[in-house]
Amino acid sequence: MLPWIFSRKGASGFSWASTADHVTAGISAAGLTAIVTGASSGIGAETARVLAARGAHVVMAARNLAAAETVRQAVLADTPGASLELMELDLSSLASVRKFAADFAARGLPLNILVNNAGVMATPFSLSKDGIEMQFATNHVGHFLLTHLLLETMKKTSHESNVEGRIVNVSSEGHRFAYKEGIRFAKLNDEEEYSTIAAYGQSKLANILHANELARRFKEEGVNITANSLHPGSIITNLLRHHSIIDVLHRTLGKLVLKNARQGAATQCYVALHPDAKGVSGKYWSDSNLYEPSDKAKDAELGKKLWDYTLDLVA
Repeated sequence: MLPWIFSRKGASGFSWASTADHVTAGISAAGLTAIVTGASSGIGAETARVLAARGAHVVMAARNLAAAETVRQAVLADTPGASLELMELDLSSLASVRKFAADFAARGLPLNILVNNAGVMATPFSLSKDGIEMQFATNHVGHFLLTHLLLETMKKTSHESNVEGRIVNVSSEGHRFAYKEGIRFAKLNDEEEYSTIAAYGQSKLANILHANELARRFKEEGVNITANSLHPGSIITNLLRHHSIIDVLHRTLGKLVLKNARQGAATQCYVALHPDAKGVSGKYWSDSNLYEPSDKAKDAELGKKLWDYTLDLVA
């Protein structure tokens, strides 16, 4: 019964079981430049591999450059003609994000695709170097600032090449478990009321709201860039390492029902490259198909408030 459910195809022709290779088969990304955050492991590494295999020049943005280099060498061994480079990025540090953006600008490269993939999950309470709750800082604020700093390059690239730019925010179905008010603007750093799962949900809700607000602004400006968010699926990764018992179950019994990295990277590769995703913006995806997020995630006023709030945080 389970294999049939997982292989049942949606409107796109793909399913839970589809891999990143499968959803991008026959698609050329030649001439495109992509940035993938968190490209040193898991679905980030797989996304970088597939985009490079399809012909894109991929900038692997990672905190752990040694691990990213191991991934890069493995991709080159598998696809000798692949074009990948490493750039250091710690999304929990606004200074690191600014340095990355400045270094990328200095390279003079175009930018067609931005995959905001990196993240942390259900971590114990801590503050970033900038005094922001760590999950919110890493999963949302860092990616917000990164996107903000790269937007002019993306707009210039899409205008000069007449090729649609695509921004992909990797969210999660965990966004449904955010705090009841959605985003705790007044209590973001409140340790006493901190919940590892609700704080994770809050950061993932922010990913969706960010993509939706970007989409709204792009439409208003007439910019040829789309912004979407997605749930990659429940994946066998190291994100639950802070919860030892859950992590053990996740890595053992989870193998029966959880996606591997090749399946987990499918939706973001689909949204980043597939022709059928062209012109689709401000939407939420799962299993390479359109999916309905929570009501909070569709709250445009909350999205605008979050935009202004985050701008103040990074100012």
